[in-house]
Amino acid sequence: MFITFEGVDLCGKTTQAEILVQRLKNSGFDVVFLREPGGTKISELIRNILLDSQNKEMDPITELFLFSASRAQLVREIVIPSLNSGKIVVCDRFYDSTLAYQGYGRGIEIEKIKIVNELASGGLVPDLTFLIDIPVDEIYKRKKEKYGDFDRMERSGIEFYERVRKGYLEIAKISDRFFIIDGQKKIDEISDQIWTIVSEKLKVKVK
Repeated sequence: MFITFEGVDLCGKTTQAEILVQRLKNSGFDVVFLREPGGTKISELIRNILLDSQNKEMDPITELFLFSASRAQLVREIVIPSLNSGKIVVCDRFYDSTLAYQGYGRGIEIEKIKIVNELASGGLVPDLTFLIDIPVDEIYKRKKEKYGDFDRMERSGIEFYERVRKGYLEIAKISDRFFIIDGQKKIDEISDQIWTIVSEKLKVKVK
């Protein structure tokens, strides 16, 4: 099974992905946990370029192709071989992020992004996707309370994130692999909700 986590920055998806991975391992599954962009030597180098706050002049099309290049490497080097060997792959972001951020957020034509996504992913589609949804003002509240400076992507502004969030919700509505999760609930409540869904799909006893 290929499981992905999506949502605006600081929604809590990474925390939830980590909890799910541990629960799957505790239930005896062989799990590979990845992040986007990143996950391979080449992909991590691309990640550094994408998130570097000094790269202010980066064009949205450049951004699109860098994210896609990172994904193409990750899919072919790790994701597909892992799935073929019977492992569960959990990924913190996948191509739905590109539709939401570069499409709805940056304004690149959605249909063109879908073509790039298809090429980069090799046609691979997640079996299950969790969208951890929070209001945009919650992003800045959490950033102020817990973290330091914003990276290049996080500096895009409130209006940008409103478009991204709207995009995510629209994407989720037309796909039955999506589950929209209220990211303002307590961490344990969210993780239990996610585990109930996953364990039902995998037919395992809830731990």
